[in-house]
Amino acid sequence: MIWRGILIEDHLRLWWRGFSIVTLTAANVIQVTGGHWLGALLVGFGISFVWWGNAHRAAHHPARCGREAYALGAACGTVVGMTITRWWYGHQ
Repeated sequence: MIWRGILIEDHLRLWWRGFSIVTLTAANVIQVTGGHWLGALLVGFGISFVWWGNAHRAAHHPARCGREAYALGAACGTVVGMTITRWWYGHQ
């Protein structure tokens, strides 16, 4: 789908890339600071796994406003990662 010359699917993919890596990163910060060793190990693996795919694709993506789509996904991922992990461990 195209909206004002912007291919929406490309931006959704970039949004998802930013969202996924930062969701995991935010979750891992809580794992590490809470001393949850197994959680930190598993989420750390997930971060590296996602990062490997993101490293080249997101940085060299030709989409117009791609940086903004990635950054918005990352911002949303921060809040979601914190919320899910705090809920998981029963924090408020």
